[in-house]
Amino acid sequence: MFLGLDLGTSGVKALLVDGEGRAIGSADASYDVSNPAQGWSEQDPSDWVAGVKAALGALKSAHPKAFGAIQGLALSGHMHGAVLVDAAGDVLRPCILWNDTRSHAQAATMDSDPRARAISGNIVFPGFTAPKLAWIAENEPEVFARVSRVMLPKDYVVWWLTGRFATEMSDAAGTAWLDVGTRTWSDDLLALGGMDAAQMPDLLEGTDVVGQVQPARADLGLPKTCKVIAGGADNAVAACGVGALSEGQGFVSLGTSGVVLTGRDSYAPLADSAVHTFCHAVPGRWYQMGVVLAATDSLNWLSKITGQSATALSSALGDTLAAPGAVKFYPYLSGERTPHNDAAVRGSFTGLDVATDASTLTSAVMAGVAFALRDSFEAIKATGATFDTALAIGGGSQSDYWTEMLATVLNIPLERPDESAFGAALGAARIAMCGVTRANPTEVMTKPPVANIIHPQTNLVQAYEDAYAGFASAYPTLKAMP
Repeated sequence: MFLGLDLGTSGVKALLVDGEGRAIGSADASYDVSNPAQGWSEQDPSDWVAGVKAALGALKSAHPKAFGAIQGLALSGHMHGAVLVDAAGDVLRPCILWNDTRSHAQAATMDSDPRARAISGNIVFPGFTAPKLAWIAENEPEVFARVSRVMLPKDYVVWWLTGRFATEMSDAAGTAWLDVGTRTWSDDLLALGGMDAAQMPDLLEGTDVVGQVQPARADLGLPKTCKVIAGGADNAVAACGVGALSEGQGFVSLGTSGVVLTGRDSYAPLADSAVHTFCHAVPGRWYQMGVVLAATDSLNWLSKITGQSATALSSALGDTLAAPGAVKFYPYLSGERTPHNDAAVRGSFTGLDVATDASTLTSAVMAGVAFALRDSFEAIKATGATFDTALAIGGGSQSDYWTEMLATVLNIPLERPDESAFGAALGAARIAMCGVTRANPTEVMTKPPVANIIHPQTNLVQAYEDAYAGFASAYPTLKAMP
């Protein structure tokens, strides 16, 4: 038996699979995000530990025999977070999350050094880890002075499980401290933010063994021989879960954030496009992706505003995709990554009138997110990648309406896999399998069976193409707004 843990922004999912990769059972637990100021987003790492305990406890209760046979586990985790600990391993402050934009000035300063993009292969985005530490150095110097180690969110849980400070390539690539081509920490990049290699975790490949679960975690009930495998960043691990390792293998994710991703067999960065080029969670491979900071998060925001659940809002649209309406939504609630690299821009509705209702707003939000994903889609294609089709994953892809709209906006068929609900948790379980058995990832991380294929609505492709053109041209106007 093998265990995959997906440490997400809003909760953790645990997935238990057998030696053939078949799901035996799953459990999850939720936790909150704190937003203490505009553009700020934080979490207490102890909430992740509590979530993991709760999910594992539920899984053990439901499947005690299978749970007792777990040979290895691996984690997927949300990227770019800054978990700071002192020499005793105590957390110094809440983790600053991936969608926190407070360090935009520090990111711009670091990005202005020509070494930054040349070595990391990426723009230094405000959400990355390195500028967060630079912000702390300037604004919380007493905390910065006590930083002994910096960890990424999943790696904090790995340390809690094993007692070892370690990370792996896919998550490290999102710090702006890694030489992504050579897969090593860069002394030059570390120095840009006043850091040094001694503060970095041990650097592993995603399928490497970190260690065994330490005796102090015996209360979890995991076998004493259970190995903890390094795992990977959420999107890289999701790619492992759907077999997107190589050229032409990709997916579109409608999760909290939105992602367009494709596997790459070699390192081919194009930083100026604002496309991320990161190490994959398996050795010797990379991936490229465009990121929309607020995808289902935009619909969840509308849900809170209207007092209706996201499911209810989506269901009210019916089963037949409608043409884009006059009301437009720009999903820059937390700034935007690809293609704008703009932490300051903010979202908006346009075209509102007295007849606008909740369904009109819902349709506009879905279209705005789809158009933002089209931005990423076009940016990745500019690097030479091709998409004849793609898998559709993430919670938002469970909506037939939204997925059909997205297929129409991208004008490609979208395939929904049977295991889409497991996402990165399945990828983490597959990484655990490879880490323990040393199996070839290409033999384990295969494309799952396709449940159905959502085709573009050909009669609406041009209407959505025209609406997208208007969306893409509106950014300068939004940028100019106070």
